[in-house]
Amino acid sequence: MTRRTLPLNALEAFLVTARHLNLTHAARALYLTQGAVSRKIATLEAWFGFALFERHARGLRLTPQGSALLPDLQNAWDQLMSAADQARQQHNVIRLKAPTCAIRWLVPKLMQLEKTLSDVQVTLTTTTDHDVNFKTEPYDAAIIFGAHKNPGFLLFDEALTPVLSPTLMSDVPATPDALSALTFLHPTRDKTDWSLWLAQQNTPRPVMRKNQHFDTMDLAISAAIQGFGVAIADERLVAEDLRAGRLIRPFPQCVKTGASYRLVLRDAPQHSEFMAAFVAQLLTPDSHIVEGTAQ
Repeated sequence: MTRRTLPLNALEAFLVTARHLNLTHAARALYLTQGAVSRKIATLEAWFGFALFERHARGLRLTPQGSALLPDLQNAWDQLMSAADQARQQHNVIRLKAPTCAIRWLVPKLMQLEKTLSDVQVTLTTTTDHDVNFKTEPYDAAIIFGAHKNPGFLLFDEALTPVLSPTLMSDVPATPDALSALTFLHPTRDKTDWSLWLAQQNTPRPVMRKNQHFDTMDLAISAAIQGFGVAIADERLVAEDLRAGRLIRPFPQCVKTGASYRLVLRDAPQHSEFMAAFVAQLLTPDSHIVEGTAQ
């Protein structure tokens, strides 16, 4: 062994032994035999060229050289361990960007990931932006929304259906035109989504006399839960609200818009096992999509 190669495992044995001043206790703390600890200390002493411990009747004591070295070596070791731990934690952190409209679907996925792989930490940034530029934005992954053809992983296609609070109507409307008395909640500043769904119905269309427009679908869904009106929403984004009874789906029909939610990753030579687990969790099929008319 050259003097330029500091034996780090022997350094740890020295620090632990200096703390206990007892080979038996040090060996127990290091999960080693006493002989193994003695050999590591001897290796370090050979590297320095002087003894670090002296034996006496009650155990060990540091030599003057060992006492002088201990504070600096302990400080250097602590800094090394801190840097290594920070690097490990950063490796386990996934910086995710997601549109606010996807949060209702995303949060249960992240909660399940936390249960199955607690070492992974997802740092979530929500935005009304539906795209990402990895060259200028500091994210490891992003959920994007739009009429994208093939980037990344397909999470789900947008499929719109009306939803409303069960407290808003005593009876589920039999036809779409029965919704005319309600306030129509729009997830955008226009009526595109509602118009698309109504155009696919073979029954008389309701007249949208009263309308409220929101900046995101999530806000429109929240308003529907509070009984403000009837919203047009993606069936996956309201699946948990339907299952929990906060919303009902009065009609079984849904209309695909041609848009989709997709997961894209920053380019990397090789993605970590944590990123692979994260992707797998988001791609796991939903278990409680509520189909058909709510009761």
